[in-house]
Amino acid sequence: MSNLQSQAGRSRAKKNPVIRESLGDRLFITAIYIILSLVLVAVLYPLIYIVSSSLSSPSAVSSGKVWLWPVDLSFEGYKAVMRNEQVLMGYANSLFYTICGTFISVALTIMIAYPLSKKTFVGRSTLMIFITFTMLFAGGLIPTYLVVKSLGLIDTRWALLIPNAIWVWQVIIARTFFQNSIPDELSEAADIDGCSDIRFIFSVILPLAKPIVAVLSLMYAVGQWNAYFDALIYLKSQSLYPLQLILRSILILGSSGNMDASEMIKQQQMAELMKYSLIVMASLPVLIIYPFVQRYFVQGMLIGSVKG
Repeated sequence: MSNLQSQAGRSRAKKNPVIRESLGDRLFITAIYIILSLVLVAVLYPLIYIVSSSLSSPSAVSSGKVWLWPVDLSFEGYKAVMRNEQVLMGYANSLFYTICGTFISVALTIMIAYPLSKKTFVGRSTLMIFITFTMLFAGGLIPTYLVVKSLGLIDTRWALLIPNAIWVWQVIIARTFFQNSIPDELSEAADIDGCSDIRFIFSVILPLAKPIVAVLSLMYAVGQWNAYFDALIYLKSQSLYPLQLILRSILILGSSGNMDASEMIKQQQMAELMKYSLIVMASLPVLIIYPFVQRYFVQGMLIGSVKG
């Protein structure tokens, strides 16, 4: 019995030989782990520091006592943010711009990318050249501002939704997805069955395009949420300001908003604490959304990278 077991073990060893790593391979892998660990620390520490500072007392933050973990655990920063009407209004505006802007951008991107993916679309190569040309050359800030002004969009919500609604790189990604994932036979079968183009888009294309829709939604949503430059140029009314513009005023201009503070020192400490609390609150929507679309994001980004 033992002989049979030893023979079986030797046969398995022959079938699955163990590959021994050389000294150079071990050193190379060790160096990679060290580099990745340093990169992880460089990326993770600022995040931990910001969260810890937002949970510390105003005096501990202003005196520089916070290093890694919260000091004198306190939620005063978040309470001050929630009491600030300007911040709450900016948060609501950013949610509006992100939701509406993402919907408009994804819809327009799919509307232009799907026809460009069809070989029967006349002039698609010429149109794609013009679209790609905008990645290399743009009109500039002043001509763009004059166009937005001539359209009557200055100091309106549409100024943050329409001018940058379509990104060329997203059009290219969506077009590549449709070319590689949607066979032409589906369109031909739909035509034979008498299916209209609108019904074909909603009943066939969109259900099959969930990965690319998730990718486009995440890209546009993150870009729309973090955008502040367009608001800085086109908006004049503070009631229309997004959260990022208010965050910029707190971080750069040193403004703490309409906070009630009896002493200048206390106001400065609270403004310093509000910076970290507002950064955490501004990052929460993206952190919450990403886990739900991460699977589709990876699948959609890999479209076109593997041919077979």
